Amino acid sequence: MNLFKKIFSSEKKQTLDKGLEKTKTTFFNKLGKAVAGKSKVDDEVLDELEEVLVTSDVGIKTTVKIIDRIETRVAKDKYLGTTELDRILKEEIAGLLSESNNGEATDFVVPADKKPYVIMVVGVNGAGKTTTIGKLSYQLKKKGLKVVLGAADTFRAAAIDQLQVWADRVDIPIVKQAMGSDPASVAFDALSSGIAQNADVIIIDTAGRLHNKINLMNELTKVKNVMRKVIPDAPHDVLLVLDGSTGQNAFEQAKQFTAATDVTSLAITKLDGTAKGGVVIGISDQFKIPVKYIGVGEGIEDLQVFNKHEFVDSFFK
Repeated sequence: MNLFKKIFSSEKKQTLDKGLEKTKTTFFNKLGKAVAGKSKVDDEVLDELEEVLVTSDVGIKTTVKIIDRIETRVAKDKYLGTTELDRILKEEIAGLLSESNNGEATDFVVPADKKPYVIMVVGVNGAGKTTTIGKLSYQLKKKGLKVVLGAADTFRAAAIDQLQVWADRVDIPIVKQAMGSDPASVAFDALSSGIAQNADVIIIDTAGRLHNKINLMNELTKVKNVMRKVIPDAPHDVLLVLDGSTGQNAFEQAKQFTAATDVTSLAITKLDGTAKGGVVIGISDQFKIPVKYIGVGEGIEDLQVFNKHEFVDSFFK
């Protein structure tokens, strides 16, 4: 199989290409300067490449892995020219992502044997959590699935209002209570309502506070425990939303949330407005949690299922 075989529609591919434009341009400008005037991949070029990767928010640990792999190839092939560096990088990054992301999705789907399928969404305020929920709901509804939302981020009136706006926009039901209500109570009501409405998917928003990790852990655990009184194996997916434009801060958020709860998938947003798209590579590699979705634009269609082959292809296009 061709590793870089086109799987997306041309329209989706164009959106992905455009969304990664700032990252790609910045990265290859840095790379071009690093190898300027050099013809052979030697220690000096590798040192420069290491700096390019780190400053592109790939992360130190992942950068070291990539450099080690290229060093191995240089030692094996004896002579590698800088003109081949793009191809080698592309292959090694694709290989790294293949190891980090189990399975491969090309469309918005949920397991047919879990109904209703419960997604609990976590992440700090401002990461694009509510927008991701709205866009995901839209995509799932397009597939003919019945979606119900639960507004369990009850600590901010704005969070409830924003989710209501998306529910109205997508035309799907929402379960909410007053600001300050018990988040677990909202989750309980949302799951009960979803079952009564024969929903296919129930998406629960949660508060995005990190000032006290113990409180966060206790709160998310309580929400999950209450969910299980309604649906014993809920939530089926704990989706962590990270703001890709924050670069290394996204790594820190991932550390905090994976320590506080059992995160099972990731969504990385706002990649279109930043040159920090390398963070997708590093986070995917370091946390060994599948990157399920990426945000590559402001439009309702611009949440995409993350496909590692298409991502690498657009990055190096």
